Amino acid sequence: MAGDTATCCDLWAKFDHPNGEILRTAHWRVVVRPKQVTLGALVLISARHVEALSALEPVEAAELPQVAAALEARLRRVFAPDKINYLALMMVDPHLHFHVLPRYAQPRTVAGYTFTDPSWGGPPRLEAPVPGDDVVGAVRAWLREPSAPDATR
Repeated sequence: MAGDTATCCDLWAKFDHPNGEILRTAHWRVVVRPKQVTLGALVLISARHVEALSALEPVEAAELPQVAAALEARLRRVFAPDKINYLALMMVDPHLHFHVLPRYAQPRTVAGYTFTDPSWGGPPRLEAPVPGDDVVGAVRAWLREPSAPDATR
């Protein structure tokens, strides 16, 4: 079961894997967060079920910065965030994962929805208002296209 993402826990269903997947490597999956509390919010998930960062195999840990660089480059190209935050709380879902939250000093409008970041300058608010499925689908489509231009212009 080490690499079986379908049966290790319910985290995969919660974050709509594989429907929301935008990036996959040997050891990591990146999915669009169904609740877009900030524009382009993602979840970076270890492919193997581990419950602590220290439990990663060396090859898994070595791949993590490469995956972060790839997802950050895509977010910057498509949505031009001012900052990118990573949260690894694992209080509810013990499977190792990071919420990747792009942050914006000014509102951004995508697919007719205006995203605001009311807690800019401080910790992100995970209970912030979120857009509907149509906007989430548009965000997912933009992020899946590796050559997508800036969607906010």
